[in-house]
Order: sequence, then C-alpha cells, then structure tokens
Amino acid sequence: MKIILKGTGMALTPALKAYVESKMSHLDKLGLDIQLARVELEVLKDKKTKKPFRAEANLDLGKRVLRAESAEADMYAAIDTLIPKLNSQMEKIKLKNTSKTRKLARRFKKNSLEI
Repeated sequence: MKIILKGTGMALTPALKAYVESKMSHLDKLGLDIQLARVELEVLKDKKTKKPFRAEANLDLGKRVLRAESAEADMYAAIDTLIPKLNSQMEKIKLKNTSKTRKLARRFKKNSLEI
C-alpha cells in the first residue's frame, strides 16, 4: 500500500509520519487490496473549536473508495479514532464479498444436486 501524507497548517514530523504508517499497516491485515491511502492531517485555525485537529483518509480499493474523517483535541487521538471507522467500512465490504461468494456456492450446489 502506498501512503500519501499531507499536512495542512502544520509540519509533519517523522514521528507523526511513522505513527500514521504503523496505524495504516493494520488495515492491510483484512485482506483487501488497498492500492493507495491518502491521509490529510490538518490543524484548524478557528480558536473557538474544542477539537482543532482533524484527520481525513481516503483509501482506494480498486473500484471502491473509502473515506473517513475525525476531529479531536489531539492529533494522535484523531488518527486513533479514524482507523476504526475505516476498519468497519472494510469489514462490511469483506462480509459482503464473502456472503456473495457463499450465496453463489449454495446456488451452484443446489443446481448440481438436482441434475
């Protein structure tokens, strides 16, 4: 998986880059082919907000694009709340794919038994 990291209104430190890469590598374990991950980290300029740090991620899965965003009081917390959102979307896709495969297998088995 290729990760493109963008920082808006902030400097991207090596520690922050390593943290995002380690968190995104957990998404590879689901078995879906993630081709590209675009991650944007932003510090909001508005001083009235209680959650000034925003993280957004777009994942390219071939024909599908998954998107999630989160805002928190800390950048690391924003990244931490972003990953479960992407994880749940990926699990839905994986469940849908396996249920389609099983449905076709049941139909094929039923048709082969009738012959």
